[in-house]
Amino acid sequence: MTAGDAERLARAALTRVVEPGDEAVGRWLAEEAPPAVLGALVRGGPRPPWIGATRWEGLRLRAGQARPEADLAAVTDAGGRFLCPGDPEWPGQLDDLGAARPVGLWVRGAPSLRFWALRSVALVGARACTDYGVHVASSLAAGLARRGWTVVSGAAYGVDGAAHRGALAVGGATAGVLACGVDTGYPPGHRELIRRIGEQGLLVAELPPGDHPSRSRFVLRNRVIAALTRGTVVVEAAVRSGSLVTARRARDLGRVVMGVPGAVTSGLSAGVHRLLRAEGHLVTAAEDVIELVGGVGELAPEPAGPVLPRDLLPPEAARVLEALPAREAVTLAELARASGTPADRTLVRLHELRSLGFVSGEEGQRWRLTRPAPALSGHPIG
Repeated sequence: MTAGDAERLARAALTRVVEPGDEAVGRWLAEEAPPAVLGALVRGGPRPPWIGATRWEGLRLRAGQARPEADLAAVTDAGGRFLCPGDPEWPGQLDDLGAARPVGLWVRGAPSLRFWALRSVALVGARACTDYGVHVASSLAAGLARRGWTVVSGAAYGVDGAAHRGALAVGGATAGVLACGVDTGYPPGHRELIRRIGEQGLLVAELPPGDHPSRSRFVLRNRVIAALTRGTVVVEAAVRSGSLVTARRARDLGRVVMGVPGAVTSGLSAGVHRLLRAEGHLVTAAEDVIELVGGVGELAPEPAGPVLPRDLLPPEAARVLEALPAREAVTLAELARASGTPADRTLVRLHELRSLGFVSGEEGQRWRLTRPAPALSGHPIG
């Protein structure tokens, strides 16, 4: 069920009132509808007993300044949208966060977040990484993207940036989860990279347009990365590292935790090695990752087959899929004409269909239907 206008406005306003991961307000939202929660904050009561008086006044100050209509207009002008729990595009695995679930998500990019998240892996690691870390992260990301997996990271310097660039370099799917508004290029040195992710992939944020990052928001953003994906790979991390926070959240959520080993003399690998000794799986290539997070028997590089029935596809994706010949490979231009869909939108849908196992191919090459496969015995998260 899609959120109504009143709920969407209330949730949009609350993203400017509440800090990400606020479990006290999350508990409140589990008991009362978002418009009632926002109304109580604006009017001054009644106050839930588990929220203290000082905290209450702080929330009320922010609520009085919220302008959800302006924020929704701003994200629309930036080519984005606001998602609420219950929307068709909402990734159901985020509900595993319980009271810490996002109030809503601000998203930029044409693909469906829900479908891209069905086959996704987080690649995280040190900001001040070595050349080895950059090489490993970009190679892993490229390998995963070629095989139809979405690479999720935080668009930060170091390993995050290398992961996004590796996926983009092969025309693959990548999503950046930001600790600021989706219209804010942070860090400044990654403004061009963030722009490319927004055009070719997805940008996701809990914070409304124009909002700024802070140290606590970076840490809290990690729980979304962990929950959104099937597993988390750590590439270079010191013993005290935010990347290990992501790995711990992934472990607590029942996701697969993986690490890439490094030199035993490197402090940037000490945290990964500790992770591997305690609970992580050692991986060195995309095939290792897919074997751990893929479907039963998914040992080969290519997906075994569709992970969703055709009738669950969005209309545009279904139209592109129907236009593909049964036994031939076609170019992007040919498929765009056959489906009556602009080439840029056709490419977006092809990436979605590839991530779901319906098609194979790469940007600049020909696209074809995958071989029929038996139905999966299990169900993907989401």
